[in-house]
Amino acid sequence: MRKPTPASTEQIEKWRDETPGCSHRIHLNNAGAALMPQPVIDTIQAHFTLENQIGGYEAADAVSDQIENAYVSVAGLVGALPKNIAMVGNATIATFLALSSFDYGPGDVIITTNVDYSSNQIMLLNLAQRFGVKIHRAADLPEGGADPDSVRQLVRDHNPKLLLMSWIPTHSGLVQDAVSVGQICRDSGVPFLLDACQAVGQIPVDVEELNVDFLAATSRKFLRGPRGMGFLYVSNQMLNQGKAPLFPDTHGARWSDVNEFELAQSARRFENWEFPVALQLGMGRAAEYAAEVGLKRISERNAMLADYARNKIAAIKGARILDSGSQQSAIVSVGLNHADAERAVDALRLQKVNTSSASRSASVIDMDAKQARSILRISSHYYNTRKEIDKCADALWEFLKS
Repeated sequence: MRKPTPASTEQIEKWRDETPGCSHRIHLNNAGAALMPQPVIDTIQAHFTLENQIGGYEAADAVSDQIENAYVSVAGLVGALPKNIAMVGNATIATFLALSSFDYGPGDVIITTNVDYSSNQIMLLNLAQRFGVKIHRAADLPEGGADPDSVRQLVRDHNPKLLLMSWIPTHSGLVQDAVSVGQICRDSGVPFLLDACQAVGQIPVDVEELNVDFLAATSRKFLRGPRGMGFLYVSNQMLNQGKAPLFPDTHGARWSDVNEFELAQSARRFENWEFPVALQLGMGRAAEYAAEVGLKRISERNAMLADYARNKIAAIKGARILDSGSQQSAIVSVGLNHADAERAVDALRLQKVNTSSASRSASVIDMDAKQARSILRISSHYYNTRKEIDKCADALWEFLKS
């Protein structure tokens, strides 16, 4: 196996020079909202300026080619075609839209995992309350993450309506085995909805390899795009089956006769009419920027920085690493023995170090298993440095000591 080639000092300096926030703050909250690179900022600001000069609708018409190119860039990021991409507000909305494309009745089964994002779990629990849907969660492997054998058995036993899984949980460095789960779903004919909001922009993503029917993602996290924008990948199979959101609007469908409507032929049937065009273009430029840097290079550097952070934090008295799984991501989750994580976030922010926290409600099952009421989340990205992680570790040590 070829060893990864470390990024050169010149490359790292270029990434940091193109990231204005790096000049005055240590940003280790990329799992929340990453710092945007200057080309993305310029793209967004240019369109806002154009809207102010000629009008919102007119500006959208003037950049229609750029909008189409944004679909091409986002699709290329995940190995898809533009017609399979819907641009939506965020990953949670993308997941909701995908879930709403199925008809539910009492006894229908949805399979999920123990570490799925809280919004996803709440949506499933709501389906259970409203329609009598049964929710089954796959057992975990000893090292963490959903056990593919458990998934396979649940599929055999229950003939589920669909399977929903978070690839990388929001509160943990765990990377679940989405490829194996996707293959089980494909072999069994079970629709597979994958929440990839923490994966896109952090690691390589290929919808064909994953065998996904729907893939939900956001712009603001590791993709380094703007807040308020995300996307949904929809497979040809789902489009051909007529899957569509519960409430399409005049953008996703055409009112063709008094009592008839026609769905858009592409994934854009999942979109709404009103769009923040500047954010569309910004997400497209973020996808281009990630491709320019290279997802393989990004993934390798992220893994190196996360390993370094785990080793540094593990040496601090009163802090414990809570990440599990045979594969781990750039999210480092830290349990604090005698302090609340929110207080740690505030203390680190005073030192110009950005992190974030997650409470028990972010993932009740997994947090209870880890006996953690809250976790500190340290999420580096390829433009961060070891020196920044050292400063974060020093600031955390000072906080816990006090």
